Amino acid sequence: MSKVELITQNLGQHLLKQMESASTICILTSFVMKSGVEFIKQELKAAAKRGADVKICTGDYLYITQPEALRELLVIDPNIEIRLWRTDGVSFHPKAYLFQTEKKEQLFIGSSNLSRSALSGGVEWNLSVSNDKDVFNEAMDQFMTLFYADQTVPLNIEIINQYLSDYESYHRTNPDLIRSLSDREEVDLMLALGHEDNSVSNEVHESSIEYGEILPRFAQIEALGELDRVMEEEYSKALVVMATGLGKTYLAGFFAKKFKRTLFIAHREEILHQARNSFEKIMPEKTFGIYNGKQKEADADVIFASIYTLSLKTHIERFASDHFDLIIVDEFHHAAANSYQRVLDYFTPEFLLGITATPDRNDNKDVYAICDGNVAFRLDFLEAIERQWLSPFKYYGVYDDTDYSQIRWLGNRYDEEELLRAQLREELASKILSTWLDKRQTRTIGFCSSIKQADFLSHHFNRNGFNTISLHSQQVGVSRGTAIKQLEKGQLDVIFTVDLFNEGVDIPPVDTLLFVRPTESLTVFTQQIGRGLRIYPGKKYCTVIDLIGNYRNADIKLSLFDTGVKESNYNFVEPTVPELCEINLDVQVINLIKEMRRKRHPRREKLLNDYQVLKKEIGRRPTYLELHLKGGSPSVHYRQEFHSYTGFLKWAEELTAHELEIYHRFHEWLEDAEKTSMTKSYKMVVLSAMLKRGPSNWYKPITPNEVAPFFHDYLMEKEYRKQIDFSDKSSKKLWEFDEEKVSKLIASMPMTKWTGKFASFENGEFFFNLDIRQEDEGILFNWTKEICEFRLHAHFERKAK
Repeated sequence: MSKVELITQNLGQHLLKQMESASTICILTSFVMKSGVEFIKQELKAAAKRGADVKICTGDYLYITQPEALRELLVIDPNIEIRLWRTDGVSFHPKAYLFQTEKKEQLFIGSSNLSRSALSGGVEWNLSVSNDKDVFNEAMDQFMTLFYADQTVPLNIEIINQYLSDYESYHRTNPDLIRSLSDREEVDLMLALGHEDNSVSNEVHESSIEYGEILPRFAQIEALGELDRVMEEEYSKALVVMATGLGKTYLAGFFAKKFKRTLFIAHREEILHQARNSFEKIMPEKTFGIYNGKQKEADADVIFASIYTLSLKTHIERFASDHFDLIIVDEFHHAAANSYQRVLDYFTPEFLLGITATPDRNDNKDVYAICDGNVAFRLDFLEAIERQWLSPFKYYGVYDDTDYSQIRWLGNRYDEEELLRAQLREELASKILSTWLDKRQTRTIGFCSSIKQADFLSHHFNRNGFNTISLHSQQVGVSRGTAIKQLEKGQLDVIFTVDLFNEGVDIPPVDTLLFVRPTESLTVFTQQIGRGLRIYPGKKYCTVIDLIGNYRNADIKLSLFDTGVKESNYNFVEPTVPELCEINLDVQVINLIKEMRRKRHPRREKLLNDYQVLKKEIGRRPTYLELHLKGGSPSVHYRQEFHSYTGFLKWAEELTAHELEIYHRFHEWLEDAEKTSMTKSYKMVVLSAMLKRGPSNWYKPITPNEVAPFFHDYLMEKEYRKQIDFSDKSSKKLWEFDEEKVSKLIASMPMTKWTGKFASFENGEFFFNLDIRQEDEGILFNWTKEICEFRLHAHFERKAK
């Protein structure tokens, strides 16, 4: 029977007692003080050491959290996961402490933040709820959703340094913090700025189109064929990129028929239920279960699990590490990467499949990295339109006179309050309405920056005689499912929303998309475009009305529509689009884009920004391979612009004085190692064998006989390596190891062919002509090793045809 208890003093002692035995500890607090960390850190350290799952989430609201408190938290134990909620000025007031053992769950919620006074001597009221699984599960589910929300970032030294800078700046300009707190509460009440949380309704919407018998169709057939080949080549991981509307979930279901037990992981509840419905139609003979905060159906052939629930130790360990033969990872927010990695590090499936609808890597880099960069199949929305599998579009780029250069940029988005002040203008709303009236068709989704903007535009349209709704997490009275049905029936002209329809919801009749927000993420923009490309009876094309001002990415977003220019080319203005599609740009938009190109180098700026984002995520300078797998920009662009990754680091001022000196001495070698031709992998395999000798000896003479065992083992270890680089007429004879013959091959290729300025092959020995000082050996060794690991990985990655 549940027990509820009021605690008015010494909450900290209750928390410390729970920490002694809890297997799961989750702390959610609006701010953290150093005194609070000191109060609990020994117990947290002991809990983490015995294997407890510890998660802590705090916020930067009004910069009350002390930077030194964050530093103290970070060093308690590396297994404690800490995330910082970026409030961007919106109030953040939660105080909750959750504890779970094998036999008991207990939740504390009330007024106590993580400070010594709040936990021991202060006047605080808190409720303790125990022995109530439903309440605890709901609280845990809400905690995990918030913990991995887009607004949170994993705490590391890079994030702390950035927070410290912002903290000091804020307190210099707000010396009277007590009054600031009071005034700010009034601002919050007046503005009520909102964030989408995608929780309007859990109603699952299914298209009314009948497809007949569920069999693989169109792109699914090609993708399944490529996945079969991937498995034959002994890759154990792969990614499939398929545009929205081509049935990637059904594809996953068809592929899953080959396996006995399957785990399907996603970050949203709707996706889990939709995927289950799809799989049931394909495999009615199998059993299916949902595993999330409310349901724990673990005994089924196919389990659809929320990453927020499954990543908790208490839940993941309900399954043996080899329980699943296939794991499918659906699109997910990059903020949840650590939780996904924990799950995938634990399980040992026969195969791992990542599926995504977005061709741009910027926000799907985690799926790309999880699958080791192996892309089995790729079909973006442009090619799908050319094949007549998706609807064509008519795009109208409409000039927006808002001066975004005056709005503060926060690293990955605009300051919401400043953006709001620029957007909530009657003059702008009237222009949006008249443009929409001129170009619209029948059913419209309007994508906005914020709830306030969505409400503002909906009211403006309604006052002018149209039937619209602002649909978001704070909307009451109309559920998402009801609004969708009203739009489909023509009872609504427009649904204004923020990010509610980016993924997971299909409304085929939609034939007009209205963008009244700056494009901050090219991936999100692509997802939103996909909302209007579903084929539907009577629908000839989708109208895209896009307000374009001088915001970031305005001059490169049109590359998403181009079939003739590669991503690396930013010189064009109007792209080449598929047949039946149109691009129509205001003259002012064309002039704006040309002017933006003259003022800056967009490619280098994007490379630097993507590097900095990754550095903050992992808390240190990424290796070359990490940049390749997890970076927002393709690694080849760094080499094209800067000749080497180290050359980019020099340009970005990321090298220490000692590293800079070494770079100037050896940059030609580093560039040569990056660009030396590799029809086969042999050069890098030899280099890898040499690097195994360590920092002081890697570049010194080595014989083909010394390399032969490693060389042979490496190429024969995986079927794809053997088939790619070791299966021509001559090398195929060497599948059975023969040291003399393998050595002869190595001597002729690559050792003889790699000779030149930096490499020599003399008297039967291969070596590098590098004069390395002892104090430089470690750094140059590490740089060379990074290049070698990157080039081998990139060479053997499976590229989609």
